[in-house]
Amino acid sequence: MSSTVKSIVRLAAVVLAVGIAAVGLRLAGPVSAQARPAAVRALRLYVFDLGKLSIPDPKNFGFTKEQLATTDLAVAGYLIVHPRGTLIWDTGVVPDAEVGTSARGAERAEGHRLKDEMAAIGYQPQDITYIAVSHYHNDHTANLNYFGGSTWLVRRAERDPVFAQTPPAIVVPSHFTALQNAKTTLIDKDEYDVFGDDSVVIKSTPGHTPGHQVLIVKLPQTGTVVLAGDLYHYPEERKTRVIVPTFEFNKEQSIASRNMVEDYLTAQKAQLWIEHDYAHHATLKKSPSFYE
Repeated sequence: MSSTVKSIVRLAAVVLAVGIAAVGLRLAGPVSAQARPAAVRALRLYVFDLGKLSIPDPKNFGFTKEQLATTDLAVAGYLIVHPRGTLIWDTGVVPDAEVGTSARGAERAEGHRLKDEMAAIGYQPQDITYIAVSHYHNDHTANLNYFGGSTWLVRRAERDPVFAQTPPAIVVPSHFTALQNAKTTLIDKDEYDVFGDDSVVIKSTPGHTPGHQVLIVKLPQTGTVVLAGDLYHYPEERKTRVIVPTFEFNKEQSIASRNMVEDYLTAQKAQLWIEHDYAHHATLKKSPSFYE
């Protein structure tokens, strides 16, 4: 074989090897990349365990220790997955970056990170269409900064105070940094239909804070669930609706909101999930399981 022919053969071999490698890279790319969540055909509700609040003395809630089954409060977050998008509702009490550190109050997360909970079921912050919280208190807002690329669903009575020169008590403005210039829908009516089909509705329940709201999720199999935010903290409050925390924004509004929601529950045969109810929260299926 002449040297010219040998050179051509070697060149062809190199070209072939490069081509095979390129094809291999193209094939390997999607496998190694983060898989996108699969589309769903029906509504889903995921429950995240995000820690615990230990309350040694519940006097600020209007009770003695002896009047309550437990004084501990659960910290929960939720992911609602709809064929038209996703919604995160409440985001925990400790920013993920502080979990497992010596930061003050970091132990309240009990090692749970919202982003890890989401990743375990295939979701990243960029996969979240909408972000909303029941209200602006810091045990519900700790990880909002993940969602600067989502649409923030909020009432003006909640948004404006957060960015005021002197924010309200129990508000941590740094939790909202990424949302200050995020795409925002200001809710200006009693009920807001998140996905346009009446299956996920944000309902106004002022009192605990000026723009407190609850989330109504109408699941095809489980039925209608109302995620109560801080409408109540303890189940015992439902028996005595006029006992509200000392730090309530407006006691009369809180009582009216409680009565309105209780009437709704009866009329719709709906379930009320008190987000802080430690005993009830322990019975719920946690992600990666879900309600549908």
